[in-house]
Amino acid sequence: MAGEPLVCSACMVQTAMASSLSSVETFSVDFLGCKVSYTDAQAVRERLAAGGLTEDTASGDIAVVNTCCVTHEAVRKSRKAIRRAASGATRVYVTGCGANLERAFDGMPENVTVIARRSEETPAAIAADIGSLSCATAEHRRERVRAFVKIQDGCSFACSFCVVPQVRGASRSRRKADVVDEVQRRVRDGYCEIVLSGINLGCYRDPEAACDLVALLRALGSVDGLKRIRLSSIEVNHLTTELVETMRETPNVAPHLHVPLQSGDDGVLRDMARRYDAETYVERVDRARGMNISTDVIVGFPTETDSAFERTLAVVEEIGATKVHVFPYSPRPGTKTAQLDPIPGSVKKERSQRLRDESARAARRRWNQKIGELDTVLVDRPGRGYGADYTPWLLEGPLGSFQRVQAAALSDEGIIAA
Repeated sequence: MAGEPLVCSACMVQTAMASSLSSVETFSVDFLGCKVSYTDAQAVRERLAAGGLTEDTASGDIAVVNTCCVTHEAVRKSRKAIRRAASGATRVYVTGCGANLERAFDGMPENVTVIARRSEETPAAIAADIGSLSCATAEHRRERVRAFVKIQDGCSFACSFCVVPQVRGASRSRRKADVVDEVQRRVRDGYCEIVLSGINLGCYRDPEAACDLVALLRALGSVDGLKRIRLSSIEVNHLTTELVETMRETPNVAPHLHVPLQSGDDGVLRDMARRYDAETYVERVDRARGMNISTDVIVGFPTETDSAFERTLAVVEEIGATKVHVFPYSPRPGTKTAQLDPIPGSVKKERSQRLRDESARAARRRWNQKIGELDTVLVDRPGRGYGADYTPWLLEGPLGSFQRVQAAALSDEGIIAA
């Protein structure tokens, strides 16, 4: 109606619990899982801070636990984190993948609320439930080092073991203009490195802007002041020659690729419904020769024999993966293999350790090749940082600064700067 003051929707929200939380001043946010989970948790953190609350990582009045459910162990750790938070906070909000898995968090304390919503809807849903957030626009002050910018979410494929399509929904992408705007804002805020994250980055599409992942990388490469761009992960089917060439031609794109393998055995890959074979995987990864490669592997899949595992180990060795994220197979509800888990835990443990040992040897070889060379390292923790190819370094320098250093020696934790 004409003449009435304009107010934002967040200020109009009033819930039954608003009065009981009128004194809420602090919050904490915890996350479990992947880089996408971290990005989702950060979005909640920024919404609460913008609403006038102060982050207290030790004991907030409001606690948010962004959960993971990719394995049974992930759910167990999530439940433990929720109960720990519930013992000290007035209200606990459970978000993330696990919140969307049916009955994953039954039996939680009364002050726990499960927000079973899409990730992009979750921050506003929490703010609405609290009901007392203001429309303050105060910037949430955190160390400006590395910002995770989600460009895509969900998955429209159906790997036989994976619960992600159930809890994340179908693949969807952000508008190119919105991604560029956020990256520019992060750079203005002082972030040194941008990590593009998503459940399946190669599925990124903005039809209105005729933009795919390659075109987006080229656009972001020209953002003024952006020093480094990194891809969080890419499926091997999307590791095209055009993508690799774009990464090489764009100076601020990091020469590191995380390419999930899951298995190096063709029979297991078929049973997993992974849509490639081991030879194709190796050939496509070879397109990125010289870049640092990391990967994911599932051990103990129901049809993984001893010989199948040996083939997986051989592929990991062939590609020189310097970091292998090993996931012991865990049956997930609603998946095709939900009722299958014949491989003993002791076998999964032994196979996991062999993969980790192989990746440690590959990392050591890569680090040793760098002795005497110069690299530009982003200091992201006191005394530590990562080079452009995501090699870990031990060095001194202000947090959030890029340091030009020479590799002098090695430790078990990375390269020691001169």
